[in-house]
Amino acid sequence: MTWPAVEAYLERSTGIIIPIGSTEQHGPTGAIGTDAICAEAVAKGIGEQEGAIVGPTINVGMALHHLDFPGSISLRPTTLIAVVRDYVFSLAKHGFDRFFFVNGHGGNMATLKAAFQEIYGELSYHPAVPQGDSLRCYLANWFMSPQAYKLAKEKFGDAEGGHATPSEVSLTQFVYPETVKRQAMDPEVGPRGHRIYSAADFRAHYPDGRMGSDPNLASPELGKLFYEVAVEDLRESYRKFINMPVESTAEEAEASLTTSNGSKVLAQ
Repeated sequence: MTWPAVEAYLERSTGIIIPIGSTEQHGPTGAIGTDAICAEAVAKGIGEQEGAIVGPTINVGMALHHLDFPGSISLRPTTLIAVVRDYVFSLAKHGFDRFFFVNGHGGNMATLKAAFQEIYGELSYHPAVPQGDSLRCYLANWFMSPQAYKLAKEKFGDAEGGHATPSEVSLTQFVYPETVKRQAMDPEVGPRGHRIYSAADFRAHYPDGRMGSDPNLASPELGKLFYEVAVEDLRESYRKFINMPVESTAEEAEASLTTSNGSKVLAQ
């Protein structure tokens, strides 16, 4: 887009979709950029259907626990908070006040929640953002949308696991079919419930990078299904989010982000 195109867009909408993911290992067959690829694909799908601007993808997230695997890159939580803060305040200066983050990485969730609180706290005295009281941020994890979560359970059961999942690998294969890879894998991939600490500890418990998952179950065909249901769920959530009254109570806001089939769009 050109700057005049953005200026014209702001005359009809103040909402923007920002994909955020990570650049980290995804087991022996998953692309390192999986989390960012998935978030960007879903965000673009929502943007196309809703006529909304999709901002530049935040490709590197909080992935310190993956750094014992070559190719992984991580921001510290404090750095990611600063990046998100600068994205939001740069765009808010132009008039955007609804920031819908489509997230592809579970490791980003706690940091993003903290970033939102930092932003809200600073808004009260930021001179360049006169609409500070109306600015809202929302984090939607595509993999936790009701239909995507249900589809993963139906197709993969316990083999979905917690990292390098066949659902996210499928979506990546749908976007980039050339990334399809399969190889024999040890069915024992470490304790599913092991808490995440250092990078060395993570690799000691999950030596090939997976967490209870079987990415060999992934396929581009299934990826297309995950793409479609995630876009459908989050498209509705985006529409309700940008139209949510500023004065809504917490209960009203929660109700406004309920999907048409009665299930809530899970977000953190």
